[in-house]
Amino acid sequence: MNTPPAQPPLDRNPLGDISVLYVSVLLRAADAEGVNVQELSRHFQLNEQTLSSPETRISLPRFMRLGHAAIQACNNTTLGLRIGALTRPVDAGLAGLAGECASTVGKAAQTLIRYSLLTSRNSRGIPKVEADKRLIQFYSIRPYNAFNYFVVDSVLSAWTQFLRTVSGQWDVLEKVSIEYPSTGMDELFEAWFRCPVQFGAASNSITVRQDIWRQDTLQAQSAIHEKLTLLCEVEMREIQRGWTTGDRVKSLLTPLFRGETPSLETIASKLGVTPWTLQRQLASENTGFRELMDETRKQLARDYIRETDTSLSEIAWLLGFSNPAALHKAYRRWFEISPGEHRKQFRATP
Repeated sequence: MNTPPAQPPLDRNPLGDISVLYVSVLLRAADAEGVNVQELSRHFQLNEQTLSSPETRISLPRFMRLGHAAIQACNNTTLGLRIGALTRPVDAGLAGLAGECASTVGKAAQTLIRYSLLTSRNSRGIPKVEADKRLIQFYSIRPYNAFNYFVVDSVLSAWTQFLRTVSGQWDVLEKVSIEYPSTGMDELFEAWFRCPVQFGAASNSITVRQDIWRQDTLQAQSAIHEKLTLLCEVEMREIQRGWTTGDRVKSLLTPLFRGETPSLETIASKLGVTPWTLQRQLASENTGFRELMDETRKQLARDYIRETDTSLSEIAWLLGFSNPAALHKAYRRWFEISPGEHRKQFRATP
């Protein structure tokens, strides 16, 4: 039986959340760009106690609004690259520390990505490594806008900085692929990554040079690597503890919604069970596949309306509705108000 990938519970924001470890890096980058980070932190209710607690997370929409506000304050749309440049292995928590002492750069990258869910959760998917291609891939976060360009920039540049740190080399990449279209700063990106950068690509990813992938890391220490990865495994199991079958179904639904309605057979296959077994397990929890799909769409629709400026047509696509009218009808059934009116209400509330 296949074991589905671990993900944190679906409480807090349905769109996802991120550790304040990454928030601290964002604030360091903003500070380096001359932003008044004390004022920025107060505006987003980030006090010293919050920022000093490694277990604390904030919602992804809040993180994106924070980044957008920092970009507006410093007028640097490539702040994501600055975030990446200032990211240290320790800023990825146990995963970063475990990766830093892996035997090779390739194993360091695999460790970092394997345990990335210990510090972040996104309803869109999870990053992955294709070791045979030396490819590290970040999931799609379409549709792109001023609030999320920097997320892709900061993730890909932070991974690059991690590789530079563990290898002691500067030129570590063969290629960078970025899903969103060029914003006219191709040369700046290629100078930062020191390799060709393709915008408008099929996915977000970095491809590591073969000699770098195989190289020993500067901090290689097998005993400590083993101990830290064991700690990571323990934390991953803690994340999974208490999960119901319904929780697992909901975690798999969101990335599959884009433009279509996932089938029971598809979800059962990803869980490594037969459709009949999945139905029986859900029935034992007093729920069903259709109910979970409707509940997941309801949670996500509310948060897209409340937390983002995403258009109704884009939200309809993200939730697998055939058209905006179908989303509008479902939204009225869920909340007894149109999505447009609901957004106005949310905007009027401090």
